[in-house]
Amino acid sequence: MARVVAQISINFQKEMADSRRPTAEEKRVRKTEADRATQDSPRYRERVFEIVRRIPRGRVMTYGQIADILGEGYTARTVGFVMHSADEETTPWQRVINSQGACSTTRVILPPDKQQRMLEAEGVEFDQRGRCDLGRYRWTPEEVMEAERSMEEQPSLFSE
Repeated sequence: MARVVAQISINFQKEMADSRRPTAEEKRVRKTEADRATQDSPRYRERVFEIVRRIPRGRVMTYGQIADILGEGYTARTVGFVMHSADEETTPWQRVINSQGACSTTRVILPPDKQQRMLEAEGVEFDQRGRCDLGRYRWTPEEVMEAERSMEEQPSLFSE
């Protein structure tokens, strides 16, 4: 009888351990795995590349800006994952930077300053901290600017 109770207790403890809430690290790992699975979809990647190919020389967009334009299912992180697979011949990957106006490829690409040097060759200037002025160099697609303007022009239901 004692063995049966002990076995039930062990099984119950295992079930409880399996049913506990995931830790922050487990959630992060699951999110990263889901993000990678999503960004592995050819259509998902192509939507990112379509925007990036439109960025004019000497201008930049941020990972988050692209994710916002593409909408649900896209995050700055997934756009970053996609950019790692960009074909240098067809996609100006260097024109996508982080939200602080800096390059985020120092741990990914050798030499570590390649992205910044490529942007500087296009006329983008960086300060001593390795940041460009997003107010000056950030590019927004025309259709996004038009949509933002039309939202500003619509009257509020709550204004007089």
